[in-house]
Amino acid sequence: MGDVTKEVKGRRTYDITKRRERSAKTRQRVLEAARGLIIERGYRATTIAAIAAKAGVNVDTVYELVGRKPVVLRELIEQAISGSDRAVVPDERDYVKAMRSTPDPEEKLAIYARAMRKIQARMAPLHLALRDASSTEPEAEEIWREIGERRATNMRALVRDLKGTGRLRQGLSVDFAADMIWATNSAELYVLLTIDRGWSPRRYEWWLADSWCRLLLE
Repeated sequence: MGDVTKEVKGRRTYDITKRRERSAKTRQRVLEAARGLIIERGYRATTIAAIAAKAGVNVDTVYELVGRKPVVLRELIEQAISGSDRAVVPDERDYVKAMRSTPDPEEKLAIYARAMRKIQARMAPLHLALRDASSTEPEAEEIWREIGERRATNMRALVRDLKGTGRLRQGLSVDFAADMIWATNSAELYVLLTIDRGWSPRRYEWWLADSWCRLLLE
């Protein structure tokens, strides 16, 4: 009897695991469909129905696995920042670990500039879509503000790390220096330089690192 019970429990565990895997794959398919539509059509012209159709699922499935449209966009931005199919907290990101492991402030900023080049290539169109949505949708505005404040908090942590090297410019407060990084690594500036002015992403990366070193370090 005991062996039969163990076998039944084993099958149930296997079935639950498989269902979770299928749900995760379906969820990611929904998000990939949403990303393509938002970049192609814009946020307002993209409907949940269109996302569901492109992903090959029912509308209810989109709401169940992800949520309303602003939440879909937020999840896309989180994945773009993390560079994976799930949100990764800053302390667990590879580039953050690399920055904290080196005592050289120039190297810290070079690592971060390289990370921003890769992140903005994925995130900038989505971030600007969220900014656009925030002008008319309260839920999107809340997400926009939350992401902006979180960025500011992360920049203050970066500046405190730079200050710990003893090389932060005299007279710069943590908040002031963090605001300079916050502004220069924005999606808006990335688009202005790489799209409007035709800079290559590599040139953008070089300019960020060089500018930060000039502005922030002794």
